[in-house]
Amino acid sequence: MYAAAVIIPLERIPPGLTDSKKLSARRRETLSEQIRQSAHSWALGVASVAEIDELNILRASHLAMQRAVAGLLARPELVLVDGNLLPALPVPALAVIRGDARVPVISAASVLAKVARDAEMAKLAERYPGYGFERHRGYPTRAHLVALDALGPTPEHRRSFAPVRARLDTGVT
Repeated sequence: MYAAAVIIPLERIPPGLTDSKKLSARRRETLSEQIRQSAHSWALGVASVAEIDELNILRASHLAMQRAVAGLLARPELVLVDGNLLPALPVPALAVIRGDARVPVISAASVLAKVARDAEMAKLAERYPGYGFERHRGYPTRAHLVALDALGPTPEHRRSFAPVRARLDTGVT
């Protein structure tokens, strides 16, 4: 689970930012570089597979957000969070539903987090060939589920993810 926090002046936000999932990989990479160069501060926060399994996906995402905000070099005046629920933060925060498509600074954080996560998935694809992580990025596509059936779960698969849990319960490892 990846999250990012960005402090960037409005006039330095690169044009064309929107929900990172709506951008091509090439465009995300370009924007990510521009964001990192233009930001006063930016940081990534990560929650591990074990933390996701222990806490649940929502609480792990909040943990990743808390880590991202804590990693900033400057204390933000206000944190804008994509979604409808806020993590506990040491500064004021505002939840913005569909914020990654509506608020450029949230879009910037979304792009940084997605680029970092995709880079990690590419590394996992090299470590665990045959799963197709470089294509489906860990999402439960048909190809991913077929690979799980054929190869079993890796240590990087969330045990709380229903298709993995089902394979473990039936002895497919």
